[in-house]
Amino acid sequence: MTTAVATRELSAMDRCDRCGAQAYVRVVLGSGELLFCGHHARQHEAQLRPIAAEWQDETGRLQEKSPALADD
Repeated sequence: MTTAVATRELSAMDRCDRCGAQAYVRVVLGSGELLFCGHHARQHEAQLRPIAAEWQDETGRLQEKSPALADD
């Protein structure tokens, strides 16, 4: 049986399960999901990626310029 997972962009309301910082990575497991900041995602990636059903990585957003700064 295949279960479809609805992927949505992570927001400022999504917090890292380890430290409470803004989450930029969602890891979907068979038993639920985990949210991580970039630091903790890298720390646990080797153990979790092989068993993850989905690895949603939005750390690239950390390099984006704010629209207010883009005009400068």
